[in-house]
Amino acid sequence: MSAGQLPRWVDYGLIPLLNLAAAFLVSGLVVLLIGENPLEAVEILLWGSLGFGEGVGFTLFYATNFIFTGLAVAVAFHAGLFNIGGEGQAYVGGLGVALACLALDQYVPWWVTMPVAVIGAALMGAAWAFIPAWLQAKRGSHVVITTIMFNFIASSLMVYLLVNVMAKPGSMQPETRTFEEGGRLPFLNDLQSWFDFGTAPVNLSLIIALIACVLVWVVIWRTRLGYEIRSFGANATAAVYAGMLPVRIIIVTMLISGGLSGMMALNEIMGSQHRLLIEFVAGYGFVGIAVALMGRAHPVGIVLAAILFGMLYQGGAELSFEKPAITRDMIVVIQGLVILFAGALENLFRPALVRIFTPSRVPAVQAG
Repeated sequence: MSAGQLPRWVDYGLIPLLNLAAAFLVSGLVVLLIGENPLEAVEILLWGSLGFGEGVGFTLFYATNFIFTGLAVAVAFHAGLFNIGGEGQAYVGGLGVALACLALDQYVPWWVTMPVAVIGAALMGAAWAFIPAWLQAKRGSHVVITTIMFNFIASSLMVYLLVNVMAKPGSMQPETRTFEEGGRLPFLNDLQSWFDFGTAPVNLSLIIALIACVLVWVVIWRTRLGYEIRSFGANATAAVYAGMLPVRIIIVTMLISGGLSGMMALNEIMGSQHRLLIEFVAGYGFVGIAVALMGRAHPVGIVLAAILFGMLYQGGAELSFEKPAITRDMIVVIQGLVILFAGALENLFRPALVRIFTPSRVPAVQAG
């Protein structure tokens, strides 16, 4: 271990835990200022997210969305790219899911529709990421700016389609018709009787998300493409000098990232809502940035961070119900503090830990 570096267990385990502890400490002070007991609030939050079957089910349901968007951000991170267009890519990915379900749900069972919907979601999400990728690779347009712009374009496009093209006949709601059974992913309760998640809509897309984690690990750490992506992200100049093609790496990485974002729509559209509707993404794409940061862009860390944010979403709903003084806005503040310490203040504790864990070095040349 060279000077300035940390052991892996510190970098990947201790620092995220310290950041999380700092976020909850500040959150506890905020709760204390409004006259509530922070320890009691934590107890309610934990019970609401993990204390009973339905709470666990909703926690896993939210975590499924965060796994997809976290993986999408992480893949781009490894290439030195900052894809914050997950919202738009997931939105357009929902269009791919809906088209597959609307075309097949009346004719085939769900297990035939599902692979078509997975491919449709991935292709539509990747297609929405292609133009920002091409602009970055060919024209030097910064991918942060272009992906932000494409989020708004996707939102406007989906409003137009749901109002003027895909709306259910005779309905004023900006949504498609409800899918038949052939266009609905089964809930985990229906697949195995020993699952007891109550009315929570956790569904088969959770398994698909975990499979995506394994595939991302294989691609990034066990293939030549993954080696090129990580090399380019670590040192683009050295990667080009070694013969790697930057245009190819940027475009392929963004296509993979966009495809993963698009697959988030499986959970919401085919797994829960059973129709395409306005604003189903609900900020999950942006939370994926914090999930990727806290999970150190590794699939295992992303799963753990996604469960944490799922707990905040579900436990926060229970907390605001049990403690009316702690409103939903306060829960958003707590989530924002976690994102702040996991992202912007990620290096808050690193300098001190480097001094503690970096071995002292004897000078190579001594006088006399």
